[in-house]
Amino acid sequence: MQPTQILLLIAGYFGVLLLISYFTGKNSGNEAFFKANRQSPWYVVAFGMIGASLSGVTFISVPGWVEASQFSYMQVVLGYILGYTVIGTVLLPLYYRLNLTSIYTYLDERFGNYSYKTGASFFLLSRVVGASFRLFLVANVLQSILFDALGIPFWVTVIITILLIWLYTFKSGIKTIVWTDTLQTLFMLIAVGVAIYYVSDDLGLNGANLLGYVLDSDLSKMFFFDDFKSANYFWKQFFSGAFIAIVMTGLDQDMMQKNLTCRSLKDAQKNMFWFTIVLTFVNFIFLGLGLLLTQYASQNGIDAHKDQLFPAIATQSGLGVGIALFFVLGLIAAAYSSADSALTSLTTSFSIDILDIEKKYDSKDQVRIRKKIHVLFSVILVLVIIAFKYIIRDESVIAKLFVFAGYTYGPLLGLYAFGLFTKFNVKDKWVPIVAILSPVLSYIISDNSATWFGFEFGFFILILNGFLTFLGLILIRRQ
Repeated sequence: MQPTQILLLIAGYFGVLLLISYFTGKNSGNEAFFKANRQSPWYVVAFGMIGASLSGVTFISVPGWVEASQFSYMQVVLGYILGYTVIGTVLLPLYYRLNLTSIYTYLDERFGNYSYKTGASFFLLSRVVGASFRLFLVANVLQSILFDALGIPFWVTVIITILLIWLYTFKSGIKTIVWTDTLQTLFMLIAVGVAIYYVSDDLGLNGANLLGYVLDSDLSKMFFFDDFKSANYFWKQFFSGAFIAIVMTGLDQDMMQKNLTCRSLKDAQKNMFWFTIVLTFVNFIFLGLGLLLTQYASQNGIDAHKDQLFPAIATQSGLGVGIALFFVLGLIAAAYSSADSALTSLTTSFSIDILDIEKKYDSKDQVRIRKKIHVLFSVILVLVIIAFKYIIRDESVIAKLFVFAGYTYGPLLGLYAFGLFTKFNVKDKWVPIVAILSPVLSYIISDNSATWFGFEFGFFILILNGFLTFLGLILIRRQ
């Protein structure tokens, strides 16, 4: 695969995104940027959310997990179904009833300004770190297969990457992203399908016996009930999956902003229903691809594991230029479908939640300030990604930062659970302290749990974090 081929692919890809931006960006103001004028077809939102949910990390990592953990990840995915049911029946009706632009406005109405700012701040921190980490991984791959050969340094790659996102989102924000995410999800799924075709064909499999081959393999073991202390114990992963879905979709401005662009609550609920079905099926396909890649690597003596497995086979195994080009296309699509909406949601949350632009400024000034915030967060993402490469360097530390970003959802879980399922009020000024202490205590307990209790938290750490926040809110409730 030649650098020129990759460059032409990327240029054509972004040309299509910019074309979509042109048509969706006509006569657009803040109402289009933040809510897409509440005119998005629910089925378009549902399909586009697949790509945003998976991201570039999932595109690379999920197939690589099969060798070590088999299909145990499906236990988490089944938990997602329960979580998305809660979102569709509890959270979406709340958001539509309150007519929210930012979902964290609920915390202001329920508890007060300190709780509101705390919830929004935790989202901003998490999204900046999480989006930067995802783009860092993709930028590294692009750097190694393309830009190094062209003599372009990493920092230039990062600036170009963020600039391209800014170019097709700065006019209409979420209105554009609803449609670009649909296209990017399609590209990502085509890439997975092409990879399955190439690898299964080389293994001598066809459509008739492919599913049987996957299900009969020892690597496709899905349910683990043997050891409740293990990180892959079924109920631990199932309930972790449910809470992950609730907080990383239902309590995440990035994901819910798309849902809130639907024409009505009924449409948003239909979107969530079909999104859940398709996402479950797509995750199974990713795991099936992982099994095929693992078997292919074993039979052909390819020494690549985990995150290196899919890229190595797609670009270096000799299966052909077709799988390599579609891998690059799928990787870019998966990464940008989450990164573009992250930039838009960061702009939305900071504008609405932190600066209160809807309350303090007229419509003309709101647009001017929103554009400045959009540029500001573009610059922040560039600086954080470059810091990952040149300042932190240690990949294990960077990975831990990404995990730490997940800890920030625990306080959101505790705050919303306390608000929805109790009638207590809290001492609002103490909420930021509770929200900071909860993830710190969760980390300490998780880091020592194997020694203290012989127990691995795994994804379950989110529930512990939310519980500690909930407990802290009980302690600071008003009598």
